[in-house]
Amino acid sequence: MKTYHPFMHTHPHAPREPLSRISITMPRSLLRKMDALAESCGQKNRSQALAGMVRALLVEHESEAGQGEAVGTITLVYDHHRSRLQETLTHIQHEHGREIISGLHVHLDHNNCLEVLVVRGGAARLRRLADRLATVRGVKHGKLTLTTSGRNLPV
Repeated sequence: MKTYHPFMHTHPHAPREPLSRISITMPRSLLRKMDALAESCGQKNRSQALAGMVRALLVEHESEAGQGEAVGTITLVYDHHRSRLQETLTHIQHEHGREIISGLHVHLDHNNCLEVLVVRGGAARLRRLADRLATVRGVKHGKLTLTTSGRNLPV
């Protein structure tokens, strides 16, 4: 069974820009590991594998640096019995209607709910929003996951 790594795949019909040939040097053991990873992800060659890894690193760097537009999710797990918790979360979400694209609310059990918010905006602004939501009293866990909107990322 092949392992799926989103950073290792590109759309087959995406427009291509001119390619540049490069030469790199690395330890053989690292090259063997890269080849094994590329094969397990279904990559046809080292160039595709390396380009996918560079794209993934660029997305991570831009997200951490707060550069450009990001998209992602804010995932919250909370006790819905906590007094005024849902009211506070809803108020914060209404204040950030430009960043919150969509939401999903799931009842996990009698006490706990899962809320997943799909967000878009500046990475730093999304981090502040996630921190604000995750620190509301009664939220048991909050996590922000960011990725690129793809606008400025070459294929």
